[in-house]
Amino acid sequence: MSRGPFFWLSIVSAVAVMSFLVLPMASMMTAPGLNDIKQALSDKLVTDSVLLSLYTATVTALICLVSGTPLAYLLARKEFPGKRIVLSIVDIPIVIPHPVVGIAILGVTGRNHWFGRILLEAGIRVMGSKTGIIAVMVFVAMPFFVNAAREGFASVSPRLENVSMSLGASRFSTFRRITLPLAGRSILAGLIMSAARALSEFGAVVVVAYHPMIAPVLMYERYEAYGLKYSQPVAFILVVVSLLVFIALRFVTAGKTAKTEERP
Repeated sequence: MSRGPFFWLSIVSAVAVMSFLVLPMASMMTAPGLNDIKQALSDKLVTDSVLLSLYTATVTALICLVSGTPLAYLLARKEFPGKRIVLSIVDIPIVIPHPVVGIAILGVTGRNHWFGRILLEAGIRVMGSKTGIIAVMVFVAMPFFVNAAREGFASVSPRLENVSMSLGASRFSTFRRITLPLAGRSILAGLIMSAARALSEFGAVVVVAYHPMIAPVLMYERYEAYGLKYSQPVAFILVVVSLLVFIALRFVTAGKTAKTEERP
């Protein structure tokens, strides 16, 4: 490989980009001292907020799994009029500013909207509740699950499903025994991605449910009230939790890549 000007330009660009990404994270991870982290971990408000984040992110991922899997399968297998519109609608939460998402959720669940009145009559409160947090998280996380699962289903040959059904298996049995296991790694990756996206959400949640506080909201409150020093330990804990989710995703996708490469 010739090491001409383009090669060195690529190296300089790569170093600049990596430095831009790594330096702020490295600074944040090394800023709080061990005592600050221990103090944060002993703070019940901090641990409660982290546990609430993990709980709501987990519930969000499960809701995405149950409700998003049929849609992902449909989009992978069927061609129909308006499919591009449906795909665009699925991706809308990715491009909408997240405070707008929070406002939109409140608009449709408030007492001035018919759907909101139905929820209130049923005793379901969205604003300032765990339900509201989960609703917002599902909205922003669903595209990540649906797109990952759709790619997984698309990678499974329809011929395998046809052979199974020709041997007498029902479509549901074929889906459960053939399609789902073969697309399982992509579905798991989508599950982890949706949980990670939910775990990191702030802008929409702070509009819908400032209380009870998830970890990103608590970190923001600590920064606003006390400054950088008191928000950094919370940020450190949240980043560590997020990194664990990210590492899990990398293991899943690495296994998927290796399996794909083994195919002839």
